[in-house]
Amino acid sequence: MQQEFRPPFPPFDESTAWQKVRMAEDAWNTRDPERVALAYSIDSQWRNRSEFVSGRSEIVEFLKRKWNKEQDYRLIKSLWAFHNNRIAVRFAYEWHDNLGNWFRSYGNENWEFNESGLMVRRHASINDLPITQEDRLFHWELGPRPNDIPELEEFGL
Repeated sequence: MQQEFRPPFPPFDESTAWQKVRMAEDAWNTRDPERVALAYSIDSQWRNRSEFVSGRSEIVEFLKRKWNKEQDYRLIKSLWAFHNNRIAVRFAYEWHDNLGNWFRSYGNENWEFNESGLMVRRHASINDLPITQEDRLFHWELGPRPNDIPELEEFGL
């Protein structure tokens, strides 16, 4: 099997940790499960809310289910802390269900990377807050967050 690499590589400094966070945000905002899964090791272990996911194929299936439920998903991630091969992030994302009910989901993730820069462990704790469509803060087209949309802290979140 060909060795996979996903720079930047640990140990992280502030610049490379922020780069890793923004790359993850950009990928997740594509809502492309196959693309997103490539950032994780083939045997990556996840805890997402109360669901446990193991390996890329399960990650892809998880993300398909997620984005089938969480429509018009828009995400902003923010670096919280980093050390060696670990990064902690805060995030918020907005989405609606198939009935048009809007939510803002808040959470924290803890990430661990291997020497190739692939994420081997992801632990996510997430809470959902019902909002109205008028309360939405994240407005941009499908894909990565444009540079003129502020960081999470500038929204007061």
